[in-house]
Amino acid sequence: MKLRAVLDANVLYPAALRSLLIDLAVADLYLAFWTNEIHDEWIRNLALHRPELDRAKLERTRALMDRALETALLTDVPPLATAITLPDEDAMCWLQRCTPGQT
Repeated sequence: MKLRAVLDANVLYPAALRSLLIDLAVADLYLAFWTNEIHDEWIRNLALHRPELDRAKLERTRALMDRALETALLTDVPPLATAITLPDEDAMCWLQRCTPGQT
């Protein structure tokens, strides 16, 4: 069974690491996955911290990634706070506050 990994925004943010991870997945050494929310996060943060970068080029990178690894984009993924249950209601409240898009 091939190794599977969800590539979070923190590893897609740096161009060299993003390129390496995509190349390894294209070489069929592992299965890479991400979501539209992960794409949104790395692009948003990169655009914020590197305003000289063209947003359209970042979106093009996103499209090229999705095209290069056609099975990588995960859709219909439930938010983390609704995908798990915790025995302590206070912990669930904390989890919801720490999960993007949750209130």
